Order: sequence, then C-alpha cells, then structure tokens
Amino acid sequence: MRRERQCHKPNPIHPQVHHHTHTHTHAHHSSPHNASTPTPPPPPGSPRDGAGEHLSTSAMTMPFAVSDPSASVEEMVAAAAADDECVCVWLEEQYEKVEKIGEGTYGVVYKGKHRHTNETIALKKIRLEQEDEGVPSTAIREISLLKEMQHRNIVRLQDVVHKEKCIYLVFEYLDLDLKKHMDSSPDFKNHRIVKSFLYQILRGIAYCHSHRVLHRDLKPQNLLIDRRTNSLKLADFGLARAFGIPVRTFTHEVVTLWYRAPEILLGARHYSTPVDMWSVGCIFAEMVNQKPLFPGDSEIDELFKIFSIMGTPNEETWPGVASLPDYISTFPKWPSVDLATVVPTLDSSGLDLLSKMLRLDPSKRINARAALEHEYFKDLEVA
Repeated sequence: MRRERQCHKPNPIHPQVHHHTHTHTHAHHSSPHNASTPTPPPPPGSPRDGAGEHLSTSAMTMPFAVSDPSASVEEMVAAAAADDECVCVWLEEQYEKVEKIGEGTYGVVYKGKHRHTNETIALKKIRLEQEDEGVPSTAIREISLLKEMQHRNIVRLQDVVHKEKCIYLVFEYLDLDLKKHMDSSPDFKNHRIVKSFLYQILRGIAYCHSHRVLHRDLKPQNLLIDRRTNSLKLADFGLARAFGIPVRTFTHEVVTLWYRAPEILLGARHYSTPVDMWSVGCIFAEMVNQKPLFPGDSEIDELFKIFSIMGTPNEETWPGVASLPDYISTFPKWPSVDLATVVPTLDSSGLDLLSKMLRLDPSKRINARAALEHEYFKDLEVA
C-alpha cells in the first residue's frame, strides 16, 4: 500500500547551493543563472529563450533535492523523486498559508509564514499547463537557476517545491506593488521618487541582463516596493522563460500588452534584452504622467497606439522590420510626435532618456548599464 511507505522529508535546494550542472551564471527569484563554468554568450538577438525538451512526469514528483552538485538536471530531478503525499506533508510542515493575496499571470499567490522562523513569505503556486506532456526540463533548469540571482533590487526566491501538476515558489514577502502605489500615493508628483524608482528598476535589470536573463513581462504589477525604505524589487524575473507568457492569466484575465515591445508584437522569433528596456520606458512615462502610455486592448491596437506616437516604422527607420512575421506594409503611416507633448512635465534630460528607451528599432535602444549612467540621474543620491 502506498500509504504505508515511509515518507522521507525532501531536501529542497537552498539559496546557497550552487548547481554546477547549469551553464549560466547566477539565479535567484525573478531571474536565472549559475554555474562554475559560464556559458558562451548567445548569438545576437537570441537570448536565453526558447522551448526545450520535456521530462516525463514519472521522474518529476518532488521537491527539488540536491545530493550531488555535479549531477545533471535530469539526474537531479530523478534522484529527487518523492511520493506526492510527502511533498504536501513537507510543505505543510515548513509553511503555513495565511491568506490568498492574489491571482497572477501563472497561478495563485498566498501570504504565508515559515513555521520555524516565523518569517512572512509569499507562496506562489504555478500550475503547469501541459502536465500531460511532462514538466519541461527547461522550467526545472530555469527555476533552480533563479535561486542564484541575488541582488537588492530583485525579489529573493527562497525555495522551490514541485508537486504533481504544479510548482510552488517561495519568495520573500512584499505587500505593495508599483501599480497600487501609483494608484494610492501622491508621491509621484515628486519627480525625485520617480527618479529613485526608475534607477532601482534599471539596477535590477542591469544585474539580470548581465547574467543573460530576460524578464519579458515587466509591468508595474511585478515591481514590488518596501514601503518602509522605498526600496523597489523586481518580481517574476525569469518566469516567462521557464513557463512562457500565457495569453490569459490563471483566472482567464487577459495579460496586459501595454508594456510589450514592438518587435514582440510584430512576431519576432528572436529578441533580446531591449524588450525589457522598452517596458521600462513605458513604466517611466506612466510614473510621470500617472496614466499608461500605450493602453492597447489588442495586439493591433497596441501597435497602433505605439506608432501614433513613435511613428510607423519602415525599412529606413528600422532595418529589417518589413521581414517580421506580423508586419504589414499597409499599416497607417503615422509621423512621430514630440515626446515633450506626450510627457509634458518631464525635464529635458528625462525626455532624452525616455526617447532612448522607446526607440522602435531594438538595436538602437539604450541598454540598462548605459541608462544608469545617463545625465538624468546625475543629481540622484544613490543609496
């Protein structure tokens, strides 16, 4: 009888454990990477992004456990196999669910408490859409790598537990996101707050990009704020790569397109770090204006909202754009608009930085490191 089997408590990967199986560099919450041997950089335009092989579900009933740090991901997964009931027991022994706090892109988020330390945590339950095909080994690899990403502007991933058709991610707890903060706080009339938050966003992104990790779904809802210190942390880095970006959330709400880069909207198969910089530009303008910059309600509407301000691209302004799968030569031909009329309260250095983030051609978009050095931040006291 299955119930008579002895249940050995699984040994989840702890943040300090390094997985030498992976050929990336670091990883921690919203971002993956780590290994003693760094991977060669990907070819231009092809970030660490893509599908990947699947493992059969028979090898995947576990909280992740590591005994041999030199084992392959597949060996690590197979060695960690445990009865599903044990996973539930272990989860309940370690963490108490306090309350459900939301439904995100990938599943349900609970506020919880670590039973032994009393630390408040966020427990993210991610449902695996294609469980009939097995859990993608890329998801296992990416999530285990996320634990290595440790930076003051990235939400810390503390534990990973796999159970049957879902994965539980245990994060440090922050109760405020940038969207809620913008909706409820007069602080944003003070451009110093905007500047501080933008700098922290860029600092977190620069760290992740330096480890070849993209976010791909940056938006105010996954920028979390510690209201005591006004420090900002990026959440959900790396999850899009591990699980894909669904068209709808766990609760069938349409995933927002407002921060999505034009190359993705035009169907680019290969894209890289500039997609996140576009999102940051949209968030920057929204913090200043207190309203979304490109609030499209469909992919074509989103593109048209972008083109009506930034101008409709062509081969002259964006070489290669006509070759993108969803580019249509009969798009309406809008001229570009002066950003000073779109974000009227932003000073000239801020407008210069914003324009560099919102270049339609991704190869001309500013990168995070260069943005941190921009003149706009020269009067910022960096903590």
